[in-house]
Amino acid sequence: MNSKNRKTYREIYTDPVKADIAWSDIEALFSALGAKISEGNGSRVRVELNGERAVFHRPYPENNTDKGVVKSVRRFLENAEVEI
Repeated sequence: MNSKNRKTYREIYTDPVKADIAWSDIEALFSALGAKISEGNGSRVRVELNGERAVFHRPYPENNTDKGVVKSVRRFLENAEVEI
């Protein structure tokens, strides 16, 4: 995992919740953690990590996430028992 992935991980857990994390950085973090990522219908992205599964929607037309998505990613990483 590189420094950019660690920075993204810290941003996900920042309080108050950030709303401008680039989705591509979150996907890169998932990949660095060893997650299986597959495309779903439309803007859906399926992610599996440590036996935990989730479906997220890529933000469109912008690449930045909103607070709800960041909270969902945070919950997913906690359920997958990811600690850095």
